[in-house]
Amino acid sequence: MALVRWDPARELDTLQGEMNRLFSSFFDTPRTTGANGAPARRWIPAMDLVETEDHFVLKADLPGVAESDVKIELESNVLTIAGERKTEHEAKKDGYYRLERSTGTFSRALTLPEGVDSGAVTAGFDNGVLEVRIPKPAEAKPRRVEISVGGAAPRTIDPSE
Repeated sequence: MALVRWDPARELDTLQGEMNRLFSSFFDTPRTTGANGAPARRWIPAMDLVETEDHFVLKADLPGVAESDVKIELESNVLTIAGERKTEHEAKKDGYYRLERSTGTFSRALTLPEGVDSGAVTAGFDNGVLEVRIPKPAEAKPRRVEISVGGAAPRTIDPSE
């Protein structure tokens, strides 16, 4: 019988590796089935939201998604982008496939600031990137308040002073 020196660091590395494998398998598990019954992975497209001087600009990576398969709605200051990426391969009787590209439906919702004009929101689709331009709401401008002191003529207070 061979003696093996106990190394606690190696035990912790092994434990960490097993925990990483457990969480990876949990989050990468197929949740639904595709059109041909093959497992489809959960898919959430990556999005960037950038603030410019006049707009909020949302860009979403939607490779393999047709423009007709994307729906954009703005209701009660909630912008919702939904769509579907369809399976592109056909089922065959023989052979093995390795399918890593996720397919299926997706939906993302973002809450926008109060006062956004939904009629001025525009969207474009180019090379698999959806761009939605949302104009910023007009800021409330300070108003002047007149103060009268003891019956004297009102005096104007300017907010810029």
